[in-house]
Amino acid sequence: MTTYIIRRLLIVPVLLFGVTIIIFGMLMLLRPEERASLYIRDYPRNPLAVEGVIKRYQLDKPIYIQYWNWLVGDKDPNTGEITGGILRGNLGYSKVNSQPVAEVITDRFPATLELAIWSFLPIIGVGIWLGIQAAINHNKFFDQFARVFSIVGTSFPTFVFGLLVLMLFYAKLRWFPPGRISDWVSALILKGEFIPHTGIMTLDAIINGRFDIFLDALRHLVLPVLTLSYVNWALFLRITRSSMLEALNQDYMTTAKAKGVSSKDSINKHALPNALIPVVTIAGFTVIMLLGGVVITETIFSYPGIGSAAARAAAQLDVVTVLGFAIFNGVILIFANLVVDILYAIIDPRVRLS
Repeated sequence: MTTYIIRRLLIVPVLLFGVTIIIFGMLMLLRPEERASLYIRDYPRNPLAVEGVIKRYQLDKPIYIQYWNWLVGDKDPNTGEITGGILRGNLGYSKVNSQPVAEVITDRFPATLELAIWSFLPIIGVGIWLGIQAAINHNKFFDQFARVFSIVGTSFPTFVFGLLVLMLFYAKLRWFPPGRISDWVSALILKGEFIPHTGIMTLDAIINGRFDIFLDALRHLVLPVLTLSYVNWALFLRITRSSMLEALNQDYMTTAKAKGVSSKDSINKHALPNALIPVVTIAGFTVIMLLGGVVITETIFSYPGIGSAAARAAAQLDVVTVLGFAIFNGVILIFANLVVDILYAIIDPRVRLS
C-alpha cells in the first residue's frame, strides 16, 4: 500500500508540470501586443505603453524564457525585486475584480468549499442508496420508479431545474432566498459584531455562537444544494444500480448464498465493495466539479463562489483571471485524482499490485 501511494505521489509533480505547459500554451496563442493590452486600459490608443509592457515583461523573448519568467517570476533590472511567478502565488491581476487573481480565489473559495461540503454528502449518500435499492429490488416498483427518476434527472438541464426551484421556493413561497447571506448578516460583519474566521459561514456562525446566522446561511444553501443534488442523484443512481446488478450476478454471490451467508451480509461484504469501484471514480469527478466552482448553479443563485467569478471574468474577456482559475482547477483535478487512486487501493486490494 505504501509503495503504491509513493508511486502515485511521484507522478504529481509531472502532472503539475503538464498543467502549467498547457495553460502557458493557451496564453501563447495571443500575440505579445494582445497580451500586453491586458494590462493597459486605453489600448490601442497608446502603442508606446504597449511596447513598454512588452519590454518590461519580456514578452518578445524566446518562449522558454517567457515560460520560466511566468513560472518563477521576473527580476527587475533596476530594483532587483522578483515580481510575478505562479509558483510564488502570483496569478496575475484581475481587471474585473480590481484585485490580484490569487486574492479573488482566496476570497471566493470558502464559499465554494461550503457549497461543496453541504452538497457532497446528500449527493453521495442519497445517490448511492437509491442505486443500491434499485438493484436489490430489480424490476420491482422501486426499481421502475428509480429508472423514471434517473431519466428525468439526467435529461433536466441544471439551469432549468435551478430556475424552477428559484421561482417556486423564492419568487412564490419566499422560503429560500438566493445569495449567500442576508443583508442584516452583512451589516453585522461590517460592524464587527460577527467575525468570519474561516469564510465558511455555517462554521463561523457556530464559532461565534450565532445560531440565527447559522440558520440564515443554511437557508441560502438549500436551493443550490437541492439543484446540485437532484442532477447528480440521477447519475449516481444509474452508475450504482448498473454496477450493483453486475456484482449481484457474479459467481461469488452464488457461492456465498450456497454457504448460507445471509442476503444482507452477502450484499454488504461481497457485492457492495465491488460495486463501489466505478462509483468512486464518479465521486472523484463530482468533488472536482464542486470545488472548481459550479458555474451555472452559482450564477443562477447569485452565489459568490469560484464559479460565478469565473463566469463573470469570461463574460468580460478577463483572460488573466480565466487562466488563473484554470490553473486552480487543474491543481484540484490532480489532487482529487490522487485521492481517488488511493481509495481504489483501499476498496480493491488488486489495484495495489497494478
